[in-house]
Amino acid sequence: MIRPSLSALAACLALSSPVLAQKLPPERVFADPGLNGPTAKGVALSPDGKRVTYLKAKAEAANVQDLWAADVAGGEPYRLIDSAALSSGDKELSEAEKARRERARVSSRGIVEYSWDSQGRFILVPLDGDLYLDSVADGTVSRLTQTPGDEVDAKVSPKGGFVSYVRDQNLYLKPITGGDERALTTDGKDTLSFGVAEFIAQEELDRATGYWWSPDERLIAYTRVDESGVDVVPRADIGPGGATVINQRYPRAGRPNAVVDLFVQDLATGKSVQVDLGADKDIYVARVDWSADGKTLYVQRLSRDQKTLDLIAFDPATGQGRTILKETDAHFIEVADDFHPLKDGSFLRSSEASGFNHLYRYAADGKLIAQLTKGDWPVGSVEGVDQKRQVVIFGASIDTPLERRLYEVSFRKPGAPKALTPAGGWWTAKVAPNGAFAGSYSDPKTPPQTALYAPDGKRVRWIEENRLAEGHPYWPYAATLTTPEFGALKAADGEILHYSMLKPSDFDPSKKYPAIVSVYGGPHAQRVSKTWQSAGERTYVEAGYIVFKLDNRGSANRSAKFKRALDRRLGTVEVEDQLVGAAYLKTLPYVDADKLGVMGWSYGGFMTLMMLTADNSPFKAGAAGAPPTEWSLYDTAYTERYMGKPEENKDGYARSDILNRLDKLKPGSLLLLHGMADDNVIFENSTRVMAALQKKAIPFEMALYPGERHSVGGSKPKGLSVLRTHLEFFGRKLKGQ
Repeated sequence: MIRPSLSALAACLALSSPVLAQKLPPERVFADPGLNGPTAKGVALSPDGKRVTYLKAKAEAANVQDLWAADVAGGEPYRLIDSAALSSGDKELSEAEKARRERARVSSRGIVEYSWDSQGRFILVPLDGDLYLDSVADGTVSRLTQTPGDEVDAKVSPKGGFVSYVRDQNLYLKPITGGDERALTTDGKDTLSFGVAEFIAQEELDRATGYWWSPDERLIAYTRVDESGVDVVPRADIGPGGATVINQRYPRAGRPNAVVDLFVQDLATGKSVQVDLGADKDIYVARVDWSADGKTLYVQRLSRDQKTLDLIAFDPATGQGRTILKETDAHFIEVADDFHPLKDGSFLRSSEASGFNHLYRYAADGKLIAQLTKGDWPVGSVEGVDQKRQVVIFGASIDTPLERRLYEVSFRKPGAPKALTPAGGWWTAKVAPNGAFAGSYSDPKTPPQTALYAPDGKRVRWIEENRLAEGHPYWPYAATLTTPEFGALKAADGEILHYSMLKPSDFDPSKKYPAIVSVYGGPHAQRVSKTWQSAGERTYVEAGYIVFKLDNRGSANRSAKFKRALDRRLGTVEVEDQLVGAAYLKTLPYVDADKLGVMGWSYGGFMTLMMLTADNSPFKAGAAGAPPTEWSLYDTAYTERYMGKPEENKDGYARSDILNRLDKLKPGSLLLLHGMADDNVIFENSTRVMAALQKKAIPFEMALYPGERHSVGGSKPKGLSVLRTHLEFFGRKLKGQ
């Protein structure tokens, strides 16, 4: 998925009081300890409900995480596992694990994931390619694996009998109490893999796994992925020590995808049964789930054009199934993680069929029982289900797209959603089976906070209060903390476009300021919300810029119509909306209309190029990071969802090709940035622009990052370099420095 990833970065002295009104220098943004304060990630509740576990960065190394816990009964949180005690952290990860982490946008080291067994006896911790097991009873940590290959996608089986994992393209399991590992597949090599999520599933369908345990622990469903038909795209992985050519299997728009088959193995007999997904192999296995009793395997099969989604119920003993629900859309269907089987055989799922994303309950045969939510607002995500109280807990922006609260609604007797959390900012949650939840909240004045809440929303205890007070890493700069102003504009068709504007702390309305539009603009993203703001963006404000963001049509958390406005025409309507925002900026008496800049990464880089080359572009300068510049160079699922195949939409592809617009680029107005080992938006996207500009003798600037993939800036030096490069560029172009 094309995602924003421009990061900014780190290091200087921090004084103890904000009274001195210190400005935030770029060097401090990624320094240790992290400016956001002690935040809880990967929160989980133990099966017995007595403990909350979470990942927390080391104070002395913000990019290295340990496993922490807090007892529900009270007391200070404590560290369960120190990653440094198990690993030096300098192990070179395999190419497969590097790619997997890139797909998940994981830049941290140390402990980046973990899982409980269902009885609450053990915590499984993958660390630097090996597996460790924490015994809850006595706190001892034992090493489960020590192999040359990396064990990835490790899971504890539902009843806690086994640990399963993928290594060297095959699926294994190992008794959790000791014993030899067992290979469930042995044919994985070269272009054939078992139990893995292929590139497209990870990057574009948000499916990170390729195998699924049945609830009774008797069966495992797993994928067989054949990439032999996928084009080989030689990618020069250019690092500081030279270049390595990696022959990456990259499915570009209109070209073949990997062929994914699905099998179910009986662990007692070792017999595998192939699941009949149909004669058409050119499909996506979007989601796989087991029924609560383990007797049905549900598969969501998505057509290649992503306009048809079939929910198929399979008999795992025979591999035969029947379609119990079919959804079609004239534009495209986006797969969600809101499918939840219930103990009585019915299930919950979401759909945008009404015009907004809402929740529905279906019988086991696919017959609609009830629509659970309705209204001119979308359900954001299902956070959990309390089957005892027969309610589903979800996040939604009912009152305004700028905020998200947690709600519950009965799936037995649906009514108006009941708010569990107050308004004012943005909430997410991890819900336990008993309805208690670990809720996380932030707003423009509140760094991310996490607490444990009772099912009725009453706070039980803090997990990480993270209060912005003396001692907090942000405290020395709190006195000059500015919060965004929010507003709305109208698009050409009357749609409401929300924006935010961040002004310098010493803002003087009688002066004129240069302004920078920070853009993403692509489908799936929402950037204007009442959340804690990026410290990196604050450095632009400290440098004397106004920072403006606008959510154009196509952005998330709105109606289906709003999101589908980009269908088959990327680079048009979303650019028009951003130009509406730029036109508004030029009307403001305190904005210097001749000194507008624009910056963005990934899809935001594409948008930056489109906005710089718009007719009568209002922008004097723009920084485009890792931009897709011709959509046939990007991957199948994302590109075809919004643009169709190249041969089906030739005009649309030509219209969005940056090379066809470069004559309108103002000389010297572009800064082009790209990681030289990018495996997502391949480096070719930028080199073709470089060559075309040089052929036209149009001067431009560039900053290239050896060894960096798509998410440039994950490391402190590179991140600081990215930020400083932007500030220096805009300083010259917009402020004459």
